[in-house]
Amino acid sequence: MSNQEVVVLSVGGVRYVTRASTLQQFPESRLARMLNCDDGEFKLVNGEFFVDRDGALFSYIMDFLRTLQVSLPTDFSDYQRLRREAEFYGLHPLADLLSQEHLLKPRLEILEVRFSLQEMQAFFRIFGSCSSTVEALAEQITVFTGQQSGQSWSSPFPSQKTLVPLPLERPSHHDMVFQCGTEYSAGDQFVARYVSIKPDNRKLINGTNVLGLLFHTLLKDGFRLISARTVASEEKVECYSFERMKRPSGLTVTVNQTPGSSGVAQARRGQMQKGK
Repeated sequence: MSNQEVVVLSVGGVRYVTRASTLQQFPESRLARMLNCDDGEFKLVNGEFFVDRDGALFSYIMDFLRTLQVSLPTDFSDYQRLRREAEFYGLHPLADLLSQEHLLKPRLEILEVRFSLQEMQAFFRIFGSCSSTVEALAEQITVFTGQQSGQSWSSPFPSQKTLVPLPLERPSHHDMVFQCGTEYSAGDQFVARYVSIKPDNRKLINGTNVLGLLFHTLLKDGFRLISARTVASEEKVECYSFERMKRPSGLTVTVNQTPGSSGVAQARRGQMQKGK
């Protein structure tokens, strides 16, 4: 059978259409042998291969064959059943991945925003349980600084003078620190700091406005606010806690053509690389 030939499968009554090359990703699997009519579990009926297995779970089998990745819905729970299906089809790299559920299940992610107002300045500190999320948020946030005269410091929008971007303070991979507002410099001059959070193009100097935009950004990214409290009454430090279920990145299986190497070993190496 040609690699480009279209193949129709009926899995438990659910119809799938794919190419022969997709089913031949793992030559030792039963799906690859099926194309040669070399497996009695598969019946060729009216030009379609029929097998009495779970038709709904087979959609994940097909997705794996097409992408060589495992990406499951957030609410997915049938790991054992899907692993059993993978073993039936002889897809041992997939069964090996599914045996390690902790790499596939969504994880609870916590983000904490600390906010305080002191005279004409607002201070922010963001902690996150996932360093990659904090890194992505840091790339969205930019602080700009510039000199303002005493008459214009209270303007909510930056003057036409050139503003210089400042790097965010990153005490660790899991947090960041920044501030906005104005502070006295010399004469009637003030140093003004504005904050911009992509994709919003505004440069905001008011701390409450920045906090509102930060909340909007986090909620849009799937976080939900779970608590708000004051952690330092004298300094009036407000603490807001957010959480979300974060789906893991798809795990990739590398098909090694080197003689003597197994698909299972290649799948494990792919997992380790993704976990870095």
